[in-house]
Amino acid sequence: MDTEKFKMGWLIVAFDLPVVEKEQRKRATDFRKFLLDDGFQMIQYSVYARACVSFARQETHLSRVKQHLPEEGSVRAIFVTRAQWERSFVIQGSPASATEAEELPEQIQLW
Repeated sequence: MDTEKFKMGWLIVAFDLPVVEKEQRKRATDFRKFLLDDGFQMIQYSVYARACVSFARQETHLSRVKQHLPEEGSVRAIFVTRAQWERSFVIQGSPASATEAEELPEQIQLW
């Protein structure tokens, strides 16, 4: 794999987890808490993103996500380059208004 294409960007985790039963809700909540503790930020309720400065960091955090997967539901992880992220559309409200996508955290820009 050509890792040069994946130097810096965002690891996005999107999921649909069952929350009908109390234990299912707990597992879904625990998964969300894990993502936050691992440095992901909530983009939408079931979509989280984490800045990664290298392909190795992406692999590290993807491995952690795999270790904490709930036993039920669907989880998808996608890596988006910084350039792709910056070209994303964030549309809110009615009437619709556009806002800028989140910037990479300041500390990462120093690396």
